[in-house]
Amino acid sequence: MDQLPQIPVKSYAELRQEIRSGDILLCSGTSIFSNLIQQATQSVWSHVAFILRLDVIDRIMILESVESIGVRAVTLSSYVQDYDGTGKAYPGHLMIARHKHFNQDHISNLSKYAVDLLGHPYNKQEILRIAARISMNNTNVSPQLDTLKQPEFICSEYAYTCFQSVGIHINYDPKGFIAPADFARCPEVKPLAFIENSFVTQAHSNKTQIDAISA
Repeated sequence: MDQLPQIPVKSYAELRQEIRSGDILLCSGTSIFSNLIQQATQSVWSHVAFILRLDVIDRIMILESVESIGVRAVTLSSYVQDYDGTGKAYPGHLMIARHKHFNQDHISNLSKYAVDLLGHPYNKQEILRIAARISMNNTNVSPQLDTLKQPEFICSEYAYTCFQSVGIHINYDPKGFIAPADFARCPEVKPLAFIENSFVTQAHSNKTQIDAISA
């Protein structure tokens, strides 16, 4: 299984100055649904989204498709401090990454395309199809799926479709689907840093204690 990369952990306040529109947010969740995705794709990553800076109102937005809602926009700060109104941080690692071919000329068209898809439902049937392909080890499914015309998206399909709209390509899994892991495995996507939150702080504290005991 793919592991978390060895990169710095930075506070949200510190990263806020470095984050750009078009940056990728990869999440390693701990829910049952997240664990299913991780096991199915042999990766720590369970969710992918991307960032749009709205400096005119001093907000950094996350554009994503989530299973309970569909395509939505939320602030990155809510992931760090008040995920889904729980008053707690997102329960997992949050990593900022960047595709080396994405540039500032892409922002306008990416933003328009992504915003036009707000409100589209989550593609629950695709999750079942992915599970079926993996369980049957079916590698004969064509990866050339026309996500640009479909009305429903899982998180990775939404991100894939939006990046495709500006000519940024992420390779599909050979089994014929796109997953958060495929963004992390893309050679052109560079991990930048983890966002510090209570979950990451506790995880690193536990690792330090384990390393000390093992030493």
